[in-house]
Amino acid sequence: MIVRQVKHLVRLVDDLLDVSRVARGRVTLAMTRLELSTVIARAVAATAPLVEERHHDLEISVPADGLAIEGDEVRLTQVFDNLLSNAARYTPFAGKISIAGVREGDSVVVRVRDTGAGIDRELLPELFETFVQGARSSDRSQGGLGIGLSLVRRLTELHGGTVTAHSDGPGRGSEFVVRLPAATQEPKPMAEPPLAHVHAKRPTTARILLVDDHRDVANGLSRLLGSMGFEVRAALDPINALAVAEVFRPQIAILDIGLPGMDGYALARELRSRLGDSSPVLIALSGYSQAQDRARSEASGFALHLAKPIDPDELVEVLGRFAVDERSLGP
Repeated sequence: MIVRQVKHLVRLVDDLLDVSRVARGRVTLAMTRLELSTVIARAVAATAPLVEERHHDLEISVPADGLAIEGDEVRLTQVFDNLLSNAARYTPFAGKISIAGVREGDSVVVRVRDTGAGIDRELLPELFETFVQGARSSDRSQGGLGIGLSLVRRLTELHGGTVTAHSDGPGRGSEFVVRLPAATQEPKPMAEPPLAHVHAKRPTTARILLVDDHRDVANGLSRLLGSMGFEVRAALDPINALAVAEVFRPQIAILDIGLPGMDGYALARELRSRLGDSSPVLIALSGYSQAQDRARSEASGFALHLAKPIDPDELVEVLGRFAVDERSLGP
């Protein structure tokens, strides 16, 4: 409880400092061209513990590519992290949250909807002002200080965008719409290099989805893989893993077999069903590694079966072998 409250306090102080920096013009954006899906995947991963804790159904409808924007990845992640966190906090248990991204003319539009507490119409015009909040009932213990939405608006405007809110009233949910300028078309690539040079430039890294319900294992392996240069997204349960996978499009998926609700074998089948030709290479992670366990993993479509506790050197060797062979990674 102490750790949770300290983390909450740290976030409030960070948001206050950011609002102050933006107001004084002291925020410098590291602008790069990036896909919206990359930002949404990071925001979903950041809010996953809260969504999981409150048993919400999170629906993600953001294409893996085709929605390019120019922006600061960290700051834009902060925008959608705040919106998703608010939706999770102010939606009753087992509610529904959706986030969708589309191209509309010269803009990339993101809509975050929830079935939560809703917003009084009188409050909507002032909603994005600092310290403005609606009435809070006694069970809304996770509410903040009315800073997050102010920060969302200011950061969005720094990117040349806008954010608006809509609600039909208390108890009828809400919708937040973020509009960002779409990136200009990329310059046409030069002629393809000779085939020999193409083979000489095989990728040395990959996008990895790590699924393990033991938080310490997930955090430890994520840090290890990140230090090796891989792009990693971790999930603690199958439902969140599927949501992250649809946006992140992993090339390798390391799945704990003993997961709650849906074991690793069922999760593997669901990943292949949803991702189709873009399905990742599957690696099983289990405390059971007898011959029959390995045979079942192989029959379920896993390329490898690694035993817990995992040997870091073995993991490095295995992933290195897959990452340098682009034919093993698929699209």
